[in-house]
Amino acid sequence: MTDAPFRYRRLGYVALNVANLRRSVDFYRDTVGMDMTDFAEGQCAFLRCSDDHHDLVLFPGKEPGMKHLGFEMESDADFDAAATHLRALGVPFTDTPAAEAALLKQRKSLRFKVPGCGVTFELYSGSESAKAPYAPKVANILRLGHCVLKINHFDKSFAWLTENFGFKVSDHIKGDQGEIAFLRCWPSPYHHSLGIARSDRNQFHHVALMVGEIDDIGRGNNRLPRAGSRIVYGPGRHVASGSVFLYFLDPDGMTLEYTYGMEEFAEHDPRQARQLEPTLDVADSWGGIPSPESFAVGVLEGSAPAMTTAQKKESMAARVF
Repeated sequence: MTDAPFRYRRLGYVALNVANLRRSVDFYRDTVGMDMTDFAEGQCAFLRCSDDHHDLVLFPGKEPGMKHLGFEMESDADFDAAATHLRALGVPFTDTPAAEAALLKQRKSLRFKVPGCGVTFELYSGSESAKAPYAPKVANILRLGHCVLKINHFDKSFAWLTENFGFKVSDHIKGDQGEIAFLRCWPSPYHHSLGIARSDRNQFHHVALMVGEIDDIGRGNNRLPRAGSRIVYGPGRHVASGSVFLYFLDPDGMTLEYTYGMEEFAEHDPRQARQLEPTLDVADSWGGIPSPESFAVGVLEGSAPAMTTAQKKESMAARVF
């Protein structure tokens, strides 16, 4: 892994496509516990779990899934350095359309497709905060946590992200039963803001929200089913990251996570990444088993097509994860 000539601030937001915009807004606001910042009828809805203008953007779409991921850079200079670096790597990018950037409250913004998988990343700088501080109501949500994706052509995308674009490996789970790499966007301290799992197709896996108390996990385990959301995995504890988790479904069947207690890394001299076995005990040290409904719904808009039969034989499908 080499250092990129720019610095990230954090995973800024996740953009999702949903089948029914108003239904999903109601769920993410009233059941999950996010605030709605803005709603543009028929276009998109902005929700937050922090003092930022948004942490999640919902778009109406024919197929539920992820539209793109937005990463905030530390400064305008880092944004400019990232754009220069993309040019040097020969990766095409476009400026985010001005009208959309204005809706997103961004000063500088660009988008490109990650080599290999073709997933759309957005880099931006100069975002606005919300007009009032975020006040947790349903759950004590602290921030947007991370997003995990199933990726075909895993090797190419993994190498590009870690060798060329400033992602550091925190833990790598790899073996006959699957593979997933947990990546932090340097120098963000959190164990991972992005996870990629080896698969024979590109697919949304889940998005996570960090909560402030383990009691939020316990309360959610009881509250969410009463509100009509299905619990599909947990409560449990991941060996990678050490976090306590609870996975549940949104109205389209996409998987969400409440997560508590994620490991943090120092910017300088962090611990080395561990190589772990892809077993159920590593996925959950408490011994839980995920429901078949977990991590099953969600396309990645505009990504590369599924592998051919020949390519599948060379790829290890993510059976545990």
